Amino acid sequence: MPESDSRRSTRRRASSDPRVEVEIVTSGGIRAPGLAGWLQRVAPARARGAVTVAIVPDARVHALNRRFRRKDKPTDVLSFPAGERGYLGDVVIAAGVAARQAREAGHSLQTELRVLALHGLLHLLGYDHETDDGRMARVERRLRAEGGLREGLIERVPREVTRRAAR
Repeated sequence: MPESDSRRSTRRRASSDPRVEVEIVTSGGIRAPGLAGWLQRVAPARARGAVTVAIVPDARVHALNRRFRRKDKPTDVLSFPAGERGYLGDVVIAAGVAARQAREAGHSLQTELRVLALHGLLHLLGYDHETDDGRMARVERRLRAEGGLREGLIERVPREVTRRAAR
């Protein structure tokens, strides 16, 4: 992931399930208790490797969106596949956008972070809801149900609003 500001990191690895290792990096006082363990538990069975989920200020995500997608506007989540064995890549979440979306959806920020982290992880695994005839939506729906989430990003926003970064 591109350089960042001051960060606080939480790493959690479930000893009983070494498939996915999740590191959470936050800034600006944002907390994401339980996100790493939750994402490990709901990750698809084929997921293997490490992933970093960074929760950063909106301005940082806006800059990344402009640089890598040539879209000069803020967005909620970006995925940066690593393309290397053992490391899946980075998921970057805009903290302010996530908080606003949580309020609009009527759930907690922690729930919204789960929705966005799962969505980003699926992009790291090669899913693309813009081109896969509903495959990503079906997988995301099943994993959300397993993880106790009732709504996902794909269902609630127009297609052109959901996004994916560079491969």
